[in-house]
Amino acid sequence: MSRTTPSVEPSPADTPTRSESAAPAGDSLSHGLKQRHLSMIALGGVIGAGLFVGSGAGIAAAGPSIVIAYAVSGLLVMLVMRMLGEMSAAYPSSGSFSAHAERAIGPWAGFTAGWSFWVLLCTAVGLEGIGAAKIVSGWLPGTPEWAWVALFMVVFCAANLAAVKNFGEFEFWFAALKVGAITLFLVLGVLAILGVLPGSDAPGLSNLTGDGGFLPNGSEGLVIGLLASVFAYGGIETVTIAAAESEKPVEGVSKAVRTAMWRIALFYIGSMAVIVTLVPWDDKAVVEKGPYVATLDHLGIPGAGQLMNVVVLVALLSAMNANIYGSSRIAFSLVARGQGPKALGKVSGGVPRAAVLASCVFGFVCVVLSYWRPDDVFAWLLNMIGAVILVVWFFIAVSQLRMRRGLEREAPEKLVVRMWAFPVLTWAALAGMAAIFILMARQPDTRVQLYSTGGMTLFLAVVGYAWQRTRARD
Repeated sequence: MSRTTPSVEPSPADTPTRSESAAPAGDSLSHGLKQRHLSMIALGGVIGAGLFVGSGAGIAAAGPSIVIAYAVSGLLVMLVMRMLGEMSAAYPSSGSFSAHAERAIGPWAGFTAGWSFWVLLCTAVGLEGIGAAKIVSGWLPGTPEWAWVALFMVVFCAANLAAVKNFGEFEFWFAALKVGAITLFLVLGVLAILGVLPGSDAPGLSNLTGDGGFLPNGSEGLVIGLLASVFAYGGIETVTIAAAESEKPVEGVSKAVRTAMWRIALFYIGSMAVIVTLVPWDDKAVVEKGPYVATLDHLGIPGAGQLMNVVVLVALLSAMNANIYGSSRIAFSLVARGQGPKALGKVSGGVPRAAVLASCVFGFVCVVLSYWRPDDVFAWLLNMIGAVILVVWFFIAVSQLRMRRGLEREAPEKLVVRMWAFPVLTWAALAGMAAIFILMARQPDTRVQLYSTGGMTLFLAVVGYAWQRTRARD
């Protein structure tokens, strides 16, 4: 039954927020993403640079138990994506979790989650540009890395300025290449494990039980691997941001979330299992070359290692493209909801071009800092964003916990996607996040990241609350 008297406090499900759809006619985002774009973004979005580039350090720390680490963190990600999918299917928005946090918790929460994620994505753009430039410079010795970074920034900035379909096309083909490459890698790996790949012998369990056993560095190594795996999953939230600009937002989100489980199990956990079964976990090449290149070189497949380097390059460029897109849409949504400078809210041709430019400029500043002050300023910036993804996940879980009751009572027809075993698994996810925060506080390297991110989050929460109070008085 709907409420008829103003004396009843509105539920989180229908607390009003100013969405981007409320913008004047001609000033709203376009719906230029086709279903094939969204499907491939969802499929390839889980295959990020963190998987190809960052997983080597996790293997070196955890050994074969990295499979357990990725399985545990993957389970947490599945729960988070299910919660986010429930809210995004009910209320599609380019602000995604930021808009949901505002609706369910309050404007300060949307402000904090949104702007912290914006800083994370913009900084990541710089990191991925540097990583991509190092690969190309290795192929073309003597060419300056900064020139390649500048080229990549210009290309993807221009693509995102033109039209959202350009982002969709880039990501469609990037994702297709990543999916094809990792699928081929898994097929070759399974054949090698079975001993039917020409020129290879079945390794059996020797790499899983030898060289210190399944847990060569004990529980501490497993913890380090777990933390590394958590951050490798960052970025899969982009599909819920992109869905708001697709032809069928609700259908797109529903499909992406429902297939998240097998995608994570296959691409992340499956590939880790193949790598540690085929290659000794303490092989230096796993860190120096990357686990995928090291595995293909170990199998003796001619040219496969260099081919995988091409795939890593594509993954980095894909992440750059996706992060420029995601950061610009988050910024636009925040401004449309009155939580940022109005200049960033201008839309032309269905694209928030001012927000795109601001995101690219910030990303390029991060690149400059990495060359100018790599030992202090840039390191400080990296520490500041170290645990942002966990903060975002925390806001997602709390928002879903508060919003679900209101949806069940006021708009049950909007629950196209439902969180499993609510509220038990929502609370379980929150407990898992709390456990990761505690584990981060115990490790010297991650402790600095935890405290730095905590400081930034607190600062943004205070600013967001003050902004909210100021607007309320006006």
